[in-house]
Amino acid sequence: MKHRLFREQQLNCDIETAWKFFSSSNNLSEITPKNMGFIVLTQMENDEIYEGMLIDYYISPLLGIKMKWQTEITHVDFQKRFIDFQRKGPYKLWNHHHEFIPNEHGVLMKDTIDYELPMGFLGEIAHSLFVKKKLEYIFDYRFRVLSRLF
Repeated sequence: MKHRLFREQQLNCDIETAWKFFSSSNNLSEITPKNMGFIVLTQMENDEIYEGMLIDYYISPLLGIKMKWQTEITHVDFQKRFIDFQRKGPYKLWNHHHEFIPNEHGVLMKDTIDYELPMGFLGEIAHSLFVKKKLEYIFDYRFRVLSRLF
């Protein structure tokens, strides 16, 4: 079964600052809870994302078990939106749409994540018991960190 997580946050900065921060995988560790063991393996030289770009990570989402995760940037609309899609990792489907909307207060950032767990019925039980709560925890953490940064 497919699930959706949606979040939005007002950032007190200009679109150039927001885009530069969020389009750089080098900043992901800063907005991910430390207990997730999130490590970006792909080093970006100029912080510019592009369609087809592959980004590799290590993450420990459960019980400290280290997993490799790879996302592909499948769409880039400069300073407006980009999409990262899981190529390899813990989900059957992970499609994360980032949107940035300039307004009179700065930039409204929207995250829409469509995801599905593997293992059918067992994956749905895991979703109910802990995966949904874990994702909410991660994005609540991001909200707090971004509130301080922006």
